[in-house]
Amino acid sequence: MSDVNVFKQPKPFYLIFSIEFWERFGFYGMQAILTVYLVNILGMSESESFTLFGAFSALIFGSVAIGGWVGDKILGTKRTITLGAFILTIGYSLLGISAAGEFGGKELLYIAMGFITMGNGLFKANPSSLLAKVYEENDPRLDGAFTMYYMAINLGSFFSMLLSPWIAEKMGYGMAFGVSAIGLLITMVNFMIMGRIVKNVGSKPDMVPVNKLYYAAVVIITILLSFLSAVLLQHLFYAHAILVVVGIIIVFVYFKEAFKSKGLERAKMFVAFVLMLQGVVFFALYFQMPTSLNFFAIHNVSHDLFGFKVEPEQFQALNPFWIMVASPLLAILYNKFGERFAMPFKFALGMVLCSLAFLILKYSTSFANTQGIINSNWLVVSYLLQSVGELLVSGLGLAMIAQLVPQRMMGFSMGMWFLTSATAAILAGWIASLTAAPKGVIDANQTLVLYAEVFGDIGYVTAAIAVFTLLIAPKLTRIIQGKE
Repeated sequence: MSDVNVFKQPKPFYLIFSIEFWERFGFYGMQAILTVYLVNILGMSESESFTLFGAFSALIFGSVAIGGWVGDKILGTKRTITLGAFILTIGYSLLGISAAGEFGGKELLYIAMGFITMGNGLFKANPSSLLAKVYEENDPRLDGAFTMYYMAINLGSFFSMLLSPWIAEKMGYGMAFGVSAIGLLITMVNFMIMGRIVKNVGSKPDMVPVNKLYYAAVVIITILLSFLSAVLLQHLFYAHAILVVVGIIIVFVYFKEAFKSKGLERAKMFVAFVLMLQGVVFFALYFQMPTSLNFFAIHNVSHDLFGFKVEPEQFQALNPFWIMVASPLLAILYNKFGERFAMPFKFALGMVLCSLAFLILKYSTSFANTQGIINSNWLVVSYLLQSVGELLVSGLGLAMIAQLVPQRMMGFSMGMWFLTSATAAILAGWIASLTAAPKGVIDANQTLVLYAEVFGDIGYVTAAIAVFTLLIAPKLTRIIQGKE
């Protein structure tokens, strides 16, 4: 087989690449500064902001299955993308208005977060679904297309995580959230103008004229769910309770199907479940970036990078930067080692790296200066370790589901993978709140002691989980390969 040129893709690919780039630009620009806005402008404690952010992230991931279903069965993938982008534009605009002055304040904040939740839910699953439909089965360009598509996500987040903290500092949070809204406007206009490129691509409802009644029903239900999300974010007990109930039902259905299965199929479903539990641990650490790691950078890290002054929230851009650097190198390693580097070993190694990322930060506190400030290079290394861990766990999660779960359970199990992120987001909010400085404490030496203790605990607990995952990886691998 001749080498495939990864950059030579069909025209629809480039359109989908650009809409994903701009949507992620909007989302990660907002995420980079949201917790800091909640504390510095709205006067929440760090602990409150972390818990709220965790619930917000959980609702976002929990709503993804709704958008995938609407795109596949009701409106069509393309119409759902456009509607999701429109709802997101409203959400970011309301967030900007809440930050801009007198109007609305906290009440408007929750409504804005509700619209962002549902807009994200409608949008998130559909561009990748549309991309998969561009290619025929066994098209050799597909792997390269999804690799570059993942690059769009990271390029979008890299630029916005550099830009939005700077805009927030120089021009205010209203303008910074407004830039997120502009990203979504570009997505929407781009897709509407260039939509003819994907005229013949889409789900079944895309291929017929829009059913106006269905469309109106989806819009009304989306608005109602946006306001419901806003209410849940103000009453976190109920948000957490709903997640617990939904989680128990989904796990029950999954095991019911697993026990109906026989032999290798059943064994593979159990392996997938074990790897999903590892995914929960990983995502709980991943969500520390916009929460505890963000405030660690604010309180205890020098605000410069390689001699250049930076806003502390901009350190989050290290995550997409390292992902873009490491992705091609890991792809080469995967090709070199093949099946010898099986999925359970990748997940276990991801855990090891995440553990080291936090243990290095604990170690770094011993080298703080007399003001309680550490060199930013420690954070650079920590982000490198965690980002490679992300590629080994999060980047392979959906591939793991596709490899281990029977076809009849595929959509359900993909939704279950997103539920791991939702569960982890709640857990992450609680973990991050352990690092929260008590109100009024601004002495860096005091916060340094707190971070050292919690980051050490995170590192050691994750190390214990990593050792366990390494020990069971050979057995899980033999099951996957059908040798047990």
